[in-house]
Amino acid sequence: MAYTVTPTPAGPVGSQYCVCKVELSVCGQNLLDRDVTSKSDPFCVLFMEVSGKWVELDRTETAVNNLNPAFAKKFIVDYHFEEVQKLKFALFDQDKSSMQLYEHDFLGEFSCTLGMIVSSKKITRTLLLGNGKPAGKGMITIAAQELSDNRVITLSMAGRKLDKKDLFGKSDPFLEFHKPGDDGKWMLVHRTEVIKYTLDPVWKAFTVPLVSLCDGDVEKLIKVICYDYDSDGGHDFIGEFQTSVARMCEAQDALPLELECINPKKQKKKKNYKNSGIIIVKSCKITRDFSFLDYILGGCQLMFTVGIDFTASNGNPRDPSSLHYINPMGTNEYLSAIWAVGQIIQDYDSDKMFPALGFGAQLPPDWKVSHEFAINFNPTNPFCSGVEGIVQAYSACLPHIRFYGPTNFSPIVNHVARFAAQATQQQAASQYFILLIITDGVISDMDETRHAVVQASKLPMSIIIVGVGNADFAAMEFLDGDSRVLRSYTGEEAARDIVQFVPFRDFRNAPKETLAKAVLAELPQQVVQYFKQQNLPPINSEPA
Repeated sequence: MAYTVTPTPAGPVGSQYCVCKVELSVCGQNLLDRDVTSKSDPFCVLFMEVSGKWVELDRTETAVNNLNPAFAKKFIVDYHFEEVQKLKFALFDQDKSSMQLYEHDFLGEFSCTLGMIVSSKKITRTLLLGNGKPAGKGMITIAAQELSDNRVITLSMAGRKLDKKDLFGKSDPFLEFHKPGDDGKWMLVHRTEVIKYTLDPVWKAFTVPLVSLCDGDVEKLIKVICYDYDSDGGHDFIGEFQTSVARMCEAQDALPLELECINPKKQKKKKNYKNSGIIIVKSCKITRDFSFLDYILGGCQLMFTVGIDFTASNGNPRDPSSLHYINPMGTNEYLSAIWAVGQIIQDYDSDKMFPALGFGAQLPPDWKVSHEFAINFNPTNPFCSGVEGIVQAYSACLPHIRFYGPTNFSPIVNHVARFAAQATQQQAASQYFILLIITDGVISDMDETRHAVVQASKLPMSIIIVGVGNADFAAMEFLDGDSRVLRSYTGEEAARDIVQFVPFRDFRNAPKETLAKAVLAELPQQVVQYFKQQNLPPINSEPA
């Protein structure tokens, strides 16, 4: 289930697309006073890092004589979960009407990633001067909001005593829903299925985005037209009426709303014309179709765990041909994978403490093989502080363990699944677990791993596998259920596809961001899919 950047109109309601827009609101507090006779006149400029350079995206209006401005102009930014999007907010005191920033006095700046802002929803930070020192007592507050109307409307419609249009037999009625377009013409939004040979049809309930049906305005008039279907495309008009979503929402299960279907030509001709039948709104419900950002802005934490393969096939870490050999640049394929995934996910975990586990090695002092050990050798507290902490613990443990085997995945999958199972007690979407396994080869315990993955597919967790080296990774492709449903050895099917596998060799010569994009592209979908299946709303969701 890969992402598409441009939504196709026929896509399912609420499908996840890679790009959504985030609105950022900015306020300043206790800004430096650069004006002699009055207070500063601040404005804020937003920059984004593009190919290592800061590029200006936009700027706010100027707040005259104000050291505590709340800017009315909002910044709108495209959000990509699978990229590190570095932003810089710089405040200036407007002195001249010049567009050149060096003409204005600098009041301080703050840099962060977009991921940091959306995972906190609102942040307040100290403004810094060019030398890295605080800009007096100046602070900046940035709040994020997703720019999308995620409401969907579900309508259940029926008809009664519709006009008979066919010479032999009854009508074959269907409905069309239209909204007013910008050009003043009616625009088709939805067409129901055709119900054959009846004047009392009951159509299947259908769901459309509220934005599609009425531009999100429940008071806006919409037009509903009833036709009799003809296979030659010359459908016969039965009647029409205008209504609004607000009016249709008056329909209750026990008390449907009845609307007269009118044929204006017949109405003009016949004095005793009443209607061409009744269209019944059996039920009309507006709900929210939550997106990945809704869950993150609602406070959902992504809990990140790393599993590292220390089996003998990796080679002696002191030998430059080993996959665990740390080269003079201070890196190897294991570290590259940890950095690529970790630097993005760490923005979504407030304490940034990540368990890092190893498997397939003999450990001191008794040199027993372990398939789930803390790489910091502290089994009661396997947590590392940030991605840097994982990297340090990894480098420090290499000289103290003996690479061995076999390559068993299931213990580490089950380890994370135990924590994810505890999180299923949650009443709202508060935690989702991500296990990154980095391995050089073929899984030894394939049956147990398949079973563990199938069980984990019912839990709030996803598994990312990065294959390093040049081994045959066919078995990994098998776990990644993009092409077929994964089954356990008992025949049980996975509830959803939770494994994403990529071979590192495909990205050796690509920019490092490319690996992160490939392994994290499916994750937002997997998060949304789980919480929807469990019917769990975001922690701080508003009613529809």
